[in-house]
Amino acid sequence: MQPSAASDAKLRFLAIVNPAAAGGKTGKLLGPALEALRAGGLEIQVAETVGPMDASRIAREAYARGERQFIAVGGDGTAFEIVNGLFPLPPGSERPVLGFLPLGTGNSFLRDFSHRGLDHAMESLLARRRQPCDVLRLRHSQGVLHYINLLSIGFSADVATLRERRFAGWGEAGYFISIFLTLARFRRRPFPVRTSSSAEFDRRPCLFLTFSNSKFTGGTMMIAPHAVVDSGKIEFVRWGPIGRLGLIRNLSTLYDGTHVNHPMAERRAVERVEFDLEGPVDAMVDGEVLTLRCEQLDVLPGAIDVVA
Repeated sequence: MQPSAASDAKLRFLAIVNPAAAGGKTGKLLGPALEALRAGGLEIQVAETVGPMDASRIAREAYARGERQFIAVGGDGTAFEIVNGLFPLPPGSERPVLGFLPLGTGNSFLRDFSHRGLDHAMESLLARRRQPCDVLRLRHSQGVLHYINLLSIGFSADVATLRERRFAGWGEAGYFISIFLTLARFRRRPFPVRTSSSAEFDRRPCLFLTFSNSKFTGGTMMIAPHAVVDSGKIEFVRWGPIGRLGLIRNLSTLYDGTHVNHPMAERRAVERVEFDLEGPVDAMVDGEVLTLRCEQLDVLPGAIDVVA
């Protein structure tokens, strides 16, 4: 019996590759991974990006011509671009599928499912595993963006911004240097927000705010330990105006998730967030550093299937 066109489609993926990810290592590591996946019965086409947001264009055009299954080859930023090429979907559209070959610098999203990185991602693709995943939608002063990992403003975004602008090629060392330089210029500011569970805007100074769909950021930092990717909720974490020495003493708790137990920390699962910012702020969204005037955040429940 010949396989049906529908079953053929289920085995077909478009791998969107950022060859510059991880300092160019992604392109070099891709060949053996693709060989293993093809040997396991998957049909994989490859499209390489040539510049920023090119993955969005490739995904958008591919979806329009009928492709529904994609693999993000790179880091969290590659997946972010693909998601923003797929969304917003026209009403009644078929739900897309997103798998991963984590060959980039940061691969935080997949850590919700396994710490085994590439091995786990390939096993999931070969086993045809998939599960629904929410997509978070941010409206800002210049448009709309979508993400599946997290949005962060305040200290954590300041660290990411400094690393991106000054220490991008330094690997993990650049990340730790950025943490300590951000500590040196320590800032606690108000970022007025109102969630669906509160009546008034919270204008208290804070160290950072995060709005998560999954648990991890920065590779191994468990910033939202209670997040669940298909909960239909935004996991909101706020850390109040802790002092510099207090933060240094508690830095390790950001990696095991126990920071949410600190007296100055708050967390809750919400359906919607409104912002009342005076102007644009540095933000980190799924590993990408952006400057945005955020306005409103909500959830598209189960809008994408992830292979994980």
